[in-house]
Parts: sequence; structure tokens; C-alpha cells
Amino acid sequence: MELINKDTPQVKEFISSLDSMLNGIESIVKHYKPHLNGERFLSNHEVSKKLNVSLRTLQEWRDTGVIPFIQIKGKIIYRQSDIDKLLQKHYFESWKE
Repeated sequence: MELINKDTPQVKEFISSLDSMLNGIESIVKHYKPHLNGERFLSNHEVSKKLNVSLRTLQEWRDTGVIPFIQIKGKIIYRQSDIDKLLQKHYFESWKE
């Protein structure tokens, strides 16, 4: 009869798969943003990173009306759908093949 302990290959493999699942769950929880009426909202930093622009550029775009936003007591958020529309509006098809 074989003894099972923490050094048994099957136990090591099982623990490894549990660690992998835990890492996946932690990643999901970290990046999870609840939706409000089907709409996802993004922070200044998320939009800045997504569009690869500085926070100052985002401020300039807000001031000039380039990008729609919501401001509640100094906190600025953006609707995901508005960002997607902005990107679509400024999308240019490639003319080279």
C-alpha cells in the first residue's frame, strides 16, 4: 500500500492545479467591474491606459468636448460605450492591401 503525502506526484499536481485556479479567480476578481443597467464605466486611469494618452490629454479632450464624461463630486468616469463610439468615429480603413 502506497502512502500519500505532500511529496507524492499526484498531490503536487493537485496542489499546482488548485494554485492555478486560485490565480485565475484572483485575476477575475481584480479586473471585475460591475455593470450598471448594462453599462460599464471606466476611470480616468483606465481610459488613459486604453487610449494610450496622458491624463492631461484626457482633461484637454474633456475641456474641448472631444470626449464625453460624467463628473460626480470631482470623480470623473466614462461610459465604455462612449469610448467605443469615439474610437469608431475616428477609425480609418486601410487603403493599402
